[in-house]
Amino acid sequence: MSVDLATVKRVARLARIAVSEDEANRMVGELNGILGFVEQLSEVNVDGVEAMTSVTPMAMKKRGDEVTDGNKPADVVANAPVTDHNFFLVPKVVE
Repeated sequence: MSVDLATVKRVARLARIAVSEDEANRMVGELNGILGFVEQLSEVNVDGVEAMTSVTPMAMKKRGDEVTDGNKPADVVANAPVTDHNFFLVPKVVE
């Protein structure tokens, strides 16, 4: 894939970036270089390689997925304008 001058100008217009003619000509070469590098990366065989989240191996810290009520339902609804048995009451929106 390669980028031409018209594509650079179109992308700049869509991104609302003011680009002069000289800058656009320079960007054609730069973008083609970047796209060439990306094409080289797509040729690398990565079968069997695990995805990495960091360059050093680390285990993610996880907490147990336990459902609790927080043991303070009265505190949760304390600032609500209207409540009933520790539930929020809201106006009816569907007739």
